[in-house]
Amino acid sequence: MTATPHQRSTILEVAREAGASKTSVSRYFGDERERLSPGMQTRIATAAQRLGYRPNQMARSLKGGHSRLVGMLVADIRNPFTVAVMHGVEQACQAHGYSLMVCNTDNDAARESALLALLASYRVEGLIINAAGSPDQQLQTLVDQGTPLVLLDRELGRTEASVVGLDNALAIDMALDHLQAQGYRRLLYLSEPPEQASPRHVRLARFQHGCEARGLTGHAHDQSLEDTEALSQAIRHFLTEGDSGQKAVLCANGNVTLAATRILLASGARLGETGLLGIDELDWCELVAPGISTLAQPTDAIGRSAVACLMRSQDNDATPTRHRHAPTLIMRGSTRNTRP
Repeated sequence: MTATPHQRSTILEVAREAGASKTSVSRYFGDERERLSPGMQTRIATAAQRLGYRPNQMARSLKGGHSRLVGMLVADIRNPFTVAVMHGVEQACQAHGYSLMVCNTDNDAARESALLALLASYRVEGLIINAAGSPDQQLQTLVDQGTPLVLLDRELGRTEASVVGLDNALAIDMALDHLQAQGYRRLLYLSEPPEQASPRHVRLARFQHGCEARGLTGHAHDQSLEDTEALSQAIRHFLTEGDSGQKAVLCANGNVTLAATRILLASGARLGETGLLGIDELDWCELVAPGISTLAQPTDAIGRSAVACLMRSQDNDATPTRHRHAPTLIMRGSTRNTRP
């Protein structure tokens, strides 16, 4: 017997095909497979493959309380950092026998709240969240209900959860030390609005403090990338002041680096003579002459670390921790100062 393309095979049909009981088939696709003999397991597997049978994971979770699902809520699924970390999360979930369910909030706090409720209804066994808003109360309710929770990159003030992400203070220190060593003295820091994400607050504050401590002249521009005219004006104004050989632009993330590169090249700036350094390594950075220097985040390690935190959090006595990962400096031509 073979199921038609429009007909979903049932567990009873698999049992008949395998010459087994419905209970035995349930055990095979559940958590009691080892109770079946090797021969029985082979017959059931062969029958299920022949019929194209797939167990209903949602029905199993409602019955047994174990969905084997990890939820991941991201603020912007188009962000290269998010995509790269997601890959590490998915690989780690697979290694632990879990499936990953990803939801994108598009930086919309109302959508974030609705998706959190949706993930809870699917009975996810853990949640990794890159918050767009401040859903502390909703998240704390999940924590109180026993759902392991890890905050990715962005911290929230009143949620008891582990945090995994980049060591933002170290990243800015590495950037300033590198630019200063290359002879740059006047720096422009470009970021998206800091009020939307805690890492932006940390990076901006560290930049301002670090410039003062090193005797560097630092300016910051923190507006939405959608306001391209304001960003262009900020960069062009920076380029026209003082000696170009002492100037460098530091970008807070990959999206900002791309926008700044376009404007600098359109303005006729010679990269290297005017420094350019971005946080986040992107594929195109080595392709734009003379190559864009970056601070690469260990995205795969961050993703795997988030899942490891979830696994540890399944122990009710697990204490929330902070896991901050160091970036790697990739130096290319854009920070080789031709006029030291």
